[in-house]
Amino acid sequence: MQMNGTSVFITGGGSGLGAATARLLTERGARVTCFDLNEANVKRVAGEFGGLGVVGDVSREDDVAAALAQADKAFGVPRVVVNCAGIGDAATTVSKKGPFPLATFTKVITVNLIGTFNVIRLAAELMSKADPIGEERGVIVNSASVAAFDGQIGQAAYSASKGGIVGMTLPIARDLSRFGIRVNTIAPGLFLTPLMATLSEEIQRSLASQVPFPPRLGDPREYAMLVASIVDNPMLNGETIRLDGAIRMGPK
Repeated sequence: MQMNGTSVFITGGGSGLGAATARLLTERGARVTCFDLNEANVKRVAGEFGGLGVVGDVSREDDVAAALAQADKAFGVPRVVVNCAGIGDAATTVSKKGPFPLATFTKVITVNLIGTFNVIRLAAELMSKADPIGEERGVIVNSASVAAFDGQIGQAAYSASKGGIVGMTLPIARDLSRFGIRVNTIAPGLFLTPLMATLSEEIQRSLASQVPFPPRLGDPREYAMLVASIVDNPMLNGETIRLDGAIRMGPK
C-alpha cells in the first residue's frame, strides 16, 4: 500500500502510540484523521500537521461511523486504519474489597476489544467498496499488548481484552482476504506513553531494566515504524507481532 496521499484513520490518535503513528505517517505523505475521546488532545495533534481531529468513542457505532464519514469526505476512503485506542484498569479477581468489580471488567472489554472490532467492521465495509490499489484495498493494524501472553497480577480484564484482539486477528484477516484487505496486530511491551509517564522516574527505571535489549522503555515512534513496515509489506497478513525488546513479564 502506497503511503503518499493515502487516507489514514487512527484511533487513540490524540496521544501516545496513536499520536506518534499519526506524525510518522504524515511525514511519509499520508493524510491522517485522528479519532480520540479527548477533544483537546486530538485537535492539538491533528493541528500539528494539517490533519483532521475527530472526537468520539470507539465503542459507539454512531461515533465511529460519523468519524469515518468525515475522514472520507476530507481525504477519501481510509485505506489504512490503526487501532490504538485503549484503557487499562487493574484489580485482582478477589481482594479485601471483594470480587473484581464487574463494571470495571466490562468497561475494559468494551473499549479495548469491542471498540477495536467496531472500528474494524465499519472501516472494512468502506474499504471493501473502494477500488483496489494494486493488489489490495486496505490495511488494518490493531494494538494488543504483551499482556495478552504474559498477563500480570491484576490484569485479568486488560489481558482478556488484548488476548481477544490477538485471537480475532487471523479470522478477520481470513474474512477480509476476498476484498484484498490485510489485518495485523502489534503487541507492544513497555513503551513510554502518557500512562507510563505518570509513574515516578524510579519506577520507570525499574521497568526499563527488565527489558533485555535495548534496556529501556520503547519510544512510541518505534511502534509507528512497525506500523509503516506492515503497511509497506503486502505479504504480511493475519499476524501478531511482539514489539518488546524480548521482555517476558513476570507475575508482578
